Amino acid sequence: MQKEENAKVSVLLPVYKPKEEYLRACIESILEQTYKNFELLILDDCPEDKTAETIIKSYSDSRIKYERNEQNLGISATRNKLIEKSTGKYLAVMDHDDISMPERLSQEVSYLEEHQEVGVISGKLLKIPSQKISSNPLENHEIKLSLMTMCAVSHPASMIRKSVLEKTKIRYEEEFSPAEDYALWCRLIPHTQFHNLSEVILKYRWHESNTSITQKEQMRKATKAIQSFVKIDNPKLYEEFTRTVKEQKQLKIFGIIPLLRIIKKDNKMSVYLFEKIKLFDIKTTIKLQEK
Repeated sequence: MQKEENAKVSVLLPVYKPKEEYLRACIESILEQTYKNFELLILDDCPEDKTAETIIKSYSDSRIKYERNEQNLGISATRNKLIEKSTGKYLAVMDHDDISMPERLSQEVSYLEEHQEVGVISGKLLKIPSQKISSNPLENHEIKLSLMTMCAVSHPASMIRKSVLEKTKIRYEEEFSPAEDYALWCRLIPHTQFHNLSEVILKYRWHESNTSITQKEQMRKATKAIQSFVKIDNPKLYEEFTRTVKEQKQLKIFGIIPLLRIIKKDNKMSVYLFEKIKLFDIKTTIKLQEK
């Protein structure tokens, strides 16, 4: 196994008409990472506007590699082009208006180096300016169950093992934009394991220009299409997911379902309060209700 610092990271940053203050904060958050062995690949998808180019070329760091598309390709094609240009062992996703925490790359690389079975890792987001922290399941099986109905891996904070993409030939798909990230994770379900770190590793800027706001209807349609193929591609996982949903509905009689989390481990389903306090086994509860 390589020493951590020898594992090169390619930070993939697509840009399109970014605000100067946002882009500068984004770039500087990468340049200030405690982990130093990376290349920052920036691909501008707005050929007619040189605003981003002027900002980017004001930095003299040799790890920055900048190009502009000759014509607008769209986000999925731009992300795929960045993948093909990358030379790192790991691919760190970055959006031009977000801010990576200083230890982000180090934390993700360390985990991937120690867990060769994991091909995708992410972590918690701190939404700014609201200061709210995102919440997703942490372990592989729970993440995959959640992917049956939602994007349970925060794409802007993710890191992907490049060999997984090379082996599977899986890429971002334009037909599922602007939910191309959710589609990517669902395509990868049969091929690798996932993990979410419990720490905040990225500040996610929430504003009126977010895709989830400006393309709300397209996002809804794309999500619905993804949910259609993921259950067909993963029948056993989807069956377990639907069974878990039914079991959760039975727990509504307690009136505290939002505080509960069901975790399957060693062929046993258990109910936890606040994700830490084990209350009881679900099977035991169901038997009591049947009497």
